[in-house]
Amino acid sequence: MNDAERMAQKLAANLPYLNERQRRLLLAVEAEALGHGGIAQVARASGVSRVTIHKAMQEKAQSNANDNRVRRVGGGRKKKREHDPSVVTDLERLISPSTRGDSMSPLRWTCKSTRQLAEALNQQGHHVSEYLVRQLLHEAGYSLQANAKTLEGSRHPDRDAQFQYLNDQTSRFIAQGWPVVSVDTKKKEWVGEFKNPGQTWQPKGQPEVVNVHDFPDSLLGKAIPYGIYDVGRNEGWVSVGQDHDTASFAVASLQRWWETVGYPTYPQAQRLLICADGGGSNGYRGRLWKVEIQRFANLTNLSITVCHLPPGPSKWNKIEHRLFSHISMNWRGRPLVSHEVVVDLIGATTTHTGLQVQAQLDTRLYPTKVKVSDEDLAAVRLTPHDFHGEWNYTIVPFSVSVDL
Repeated sequence: MNDAERMAQKLAANLPYLNERQRRLLLAVEAEALGHGGIAQVARASGVSRVTIHKAMQEKAQSNANDNRVRRVGGGRKKKREHDPSVVTDLERLISPSTRGDSMSPLRWTCKSTRQLAEALNQQGHHVSEYLVRQLLHEAGYSLQANAKTLEGSRHPDRDAQFQYLNDQTSRFIAQGWPVVSVDTKKKEWVGEFKNPGQTWQPKGQPEVVNVHDFPDSLLGKAIPYGIYDVGRNEGWVSVGQDHDTASFAVASLQRWWETVGYPTYPQAQRLLICADGGGSNGYRGRLWKVEIQRFANLTNLSITVCHLPPGPSKWNKIEHRLFSHISMNWRGRPLVSHEVVVDLIGATTTHTGLQVQAQLDTRLYPTKVKVSDEDLAAVRLTPHDFHGEWNYTIVPFSVSVDL
């Protein structure tokens, strides 16, 4: 229980036994004891307005201890909703056409501002302020809320089963000491003097200056970060490309990760598990992805198992919230003026849980619209798993027997 909860509990237990004057003076004493910000804290804990507490503090400073005057029960200014009960009904009528979401939900929200609502109510003959409108909205169960990205489109009937299968494969590989990586392409970023969302500490009055308009720089182009996240070791690798996000680029990033980090970390490994989205450069329908994985398997002599996330919920890919989110926080408010700056900012990403990230720049070209013939695809030594073989499969190098 925090301090605010303890204060609310204490006031709720004591205020009912005090008369009106004693209650106000007790709140004044509590606010004075807290110092700066005390009035707001006591107001939140007690439900009494800050104006009342402020006046109580003035009364305490000016009155003497022998003043026993107490307001009679029911005295004082009446609440607006008591002498103007239609204000609540009219407010509900104003916001009803613009209310979104389920009307039965305990929390609702409106897209009209409190200023607009107060003006509309005043035009109807009610004398209200923005503050009163805000109070009435809170009491009616409304709150300011942002959009929540939760709708995933159509849901595959085996979605949960695929997540369970992927989790079982991950547990099996980690238990054997084999590497498990989650892969994906982070959002492409225009390189140049462009505004990057977020804030960073700067000398007061000296913000970093960026372009007014975000017109792409054809010379600098984009940064394409392809990430490989080691699930078992909480380590990230990001290859920053400059050309196109293709399957060749994705597998080339995996190859560079293996040569630089993977093999030195897992020198005895014979198998690798890749957890990937269902679409994009590493999608399960991509022919080039499978052909490139075969080439990668031949070069490393690894039997590579690939488990794709089911269509739709790509946000649940571990790399999204264990690596990419931290990269975005690390470079917030920093213009990505060059590919080298992108690489440096990614490589400087760490967390208190021990995340370490390495990044390299990839200046090679990866052409699009590469055709994969039926013969090339048939040469891939792919064994589909019994459960959704289109999502789960193992590709073995030519030097290894297919019996797995």
